[in-house]
Amino acid sequence: MPDDSHGEANANPLHGMAQEGKAPYTLAIDIGGTGLKASVLDRDGQMVVPRVWVKTPYPCPPDIMLETLEKLVQPLPAYQRISIGFPGMVRGGKVLTAPHFDTRQWQHFPLAEKLGSALHAPARLANDADIQGLGAIQGHGLEMVLTLGTGAGTALFSDGRLTPHLELAHHPVHRKKTYNDYVGREALEKSGKKRWNRHVQKVIDILYDLVCYDTLYIGGGNAKEITLDLPDNVHIVSNDAGITGGIALWRNEHFGV
Repeated sequence: MPDDSHGEANANPLHGMAQEGKAPYTLAIDIGGTGLKASVLDRDGQMVVPRVWVKTPYPCPPDIMLETLEKLVQPLPAYQRISIGFPGMVRGGKVLTAPHFDTRQWQHFPLAEKLGSALHAPARLANDADIQGLGAIQGHGLEMVLTLGTGAGTALFSDGRLTPHLELAHHPVHRKKTYNDYVGREALEKSGKKRWNRHVQKVIDILYDLVCYDTLYIGGGNAKEITLDLPDNVHIVSNDAGITGGIALWRNEHFGV
């Protein structure tokens, strides 16, 4: 798994310092193609306040994203470090692809470094589906995550360890349609819930044939639209996992601290 962390910035006194003998609080940000969410997590990854949300601006080049996130997190309590989930390929704290935004401007943009500097706290960056998985998995066997939101995302874990990220969202799944085209938000709106659910069932079957997962977790904003009779090894998880999973970016087994 590539190290998605970045160089760390100094803590900002405005955000406070962790009380002596206590673990630092983590600002967890979930960037989506439709909405931006954030909350602050305690040492156990539990939200200490309800999450805040704002609609994702469009168009949304990096400078607009940074400005919007700064405003979004202003009312949140003190934190000493930051976790960021981004809907695209990321590596070394940088964005490689940003399918829901302007890819040309986002390509190789050092989001972790820039946001960390803007908020004056060390920041780490990972794919949003990976973070959703870190907040959902049990840590046993081969576990896969499918996120259903503006687009589709996937993550794969072996005995609790995150494997190198596979960006299946843009891979063909049905004729010339990609996973995004087939089960993303636009497909739900155009096809209707009944047909969209049939698409989701097909994707569940394809992913099993692809990796033979022991357990599949389905999250994201549109997971609530699923009406299928799911097998025992397929579970719908809370969309909050996209935030609470951010605590894992600061654990040794995932991103060496």
